[in-house]
Amino acid sequence: MPEKSLQEIPRAWRDQYEKGRAAFERNNLDYAIEILSQVAEQEPAFWECRQVLRAAQFKKAGVGGKTLFKKLIGSTNPKLVQAQLALRSNPRQALSLAEEILNHDPNNLSAHKVLADAALALDLPKTATMSLEFAFKHAPKDRDVAMKLAQTLMRTGHGQRAEAILGELSRQHPSDPEITQALKDVAASRTMSEGGYGALASGQGSYRDVLRNEEEAVSLEQEQRGMRTEDATDRLIAEYEARLPREPSNLRLVRSVAELYVQKKEYDKALEYYERLLGTEAADPSLERAISDVRVRQFDQAIEQLDPSADGYAEEMARLKADRQKFLIEDTKQRVDRYPNDLQFRFDYGQLLLEAGRVSEAIQEFQKAQNNPHKRIAALFHLGLCFSRRGMHDLAVRALQTAIREKAVFDDEKKELIYTLGVAFEGMGKGEEAIEQFKLIYEIDIGYRDVAAKVDAYYEAKSKLSTGGS
Repeated sequence: MPEKSLQEIPRAWRDQYEKGRAAFERNNLDYAIEILSQVAEQEPAFWECRQVLRAAQFKKAGVGGKTLFKKLIGSTNPKLVQAQLALRSNPRQALSLAEEILNHDPNNLSAHKVLADAALALDLPKTATMSLEFAFKHAPKDRDVAMKLAQTLMRTGHGQRAEAILGELSRQHPSDPEITQALKDVAASRTMSEGGYGALASGQGSYRDVLRNEEEAVSLEQEQRGMRTEDATDRLIAEYEARLPREPSNLRLVRSVAELYVQKKEYDKALEYYERLLGTEAADPSLERAISDVRVRQFDQAIEQLDPSADGYAEEMARLKADRQKFLIEDTKQRVDRYPNDLQFRFDYGQLLLEAGRVSEAIQEFQKAQNNPHKRIAALFHLGLCFSRRGMHDLAVRALQTAIREKAVFDDEKKELIYTLGVAFEGMGKGEEAIEQFKLIYEIDIGYRDVAAKVDAYYEAKSKLSTGGS
């Protein structure tokens, strides 16, 4: 889940972000936090939104924030326990829960630590850096925080600061081999100068990287987009593979090699290294997701390499797509079995079952997934789809109406809910109820799907009826 810029966000959420940012600039902080939190929940990789949200949180808390006593009280927040439990199986949920805590207590050190770990699991290094900077500022002797911050700074192109942190850490722990090796790695591979994250920890500053010149700006953009050159990747792989015989227990190094092979799209080699981690202390849900992602990429690569002019192209394409779908279903089912209380996995599994036409099984998963507050509306929407597909339009209507009542923002998701409700009413033969739903969308977005055609046809038919026309 690489971090996204403003241009990569759907229009509806961009508009909500702009509203939240405008509220922040007008010092309407409660409204800004409410709107920006909704956007961050829907688009967790939206970096600029997270920046402004954090600024609003700190500004609302005031200079200096809460007292130490209140910070300690904040660390007992029940949501913090939920977030810590969610970290292993559902980092996205952990990220959301930690952000909810920061909405009310942006100085909560424990929440920042959980948020950073969740962001790292989701491959959101800049998001993690904000919270790690805060944690490092308030706990500079915390070895683990310092190590994570240095490693994350390297990923975001801030090697100079990473090296400084590791240098100080090495002086504090001169006999720690992991710190010594990390310092060597930074010195060897540092290619970029320091950016500016210091102000983020206190809620101050512009929340923009400090770029000294145009050349550095270009380098930073390339690093953030993962545009590592082929030669540099090959050199790193050679360096790391040469170290592995000397450091057989360095699991972090094994994972780094696997990730580099993924960058090169050499998926067989990546799997070879990832699978070396299975059964070790490093085996965790994030590793399982990484392996699953590589296997899916193998299918996608095979599909891309098919020759459309070759005999049997259509049959081979169909076979590969069927195998890909089968793998995803079986892989996700295994996660559901391993983590039966993780409702995010159940939602994912339900989606795959619905796509495969296994509607009854999908209904069961969505019924359970609706108990996840972060997936409730989406689960109700998919329940509506399932019921409609089975001809149970009355049940579909009830599920969709519940979702619409609970959906506060009139965004693209709500439009889809209302449109689907209209289709369900059509399935019941209730044309008037259906057209009322389509009219709700027509008033807001005349270009949405075919609502214009539906509403125009309705009024045209009504006009002919009233004039006695044929």
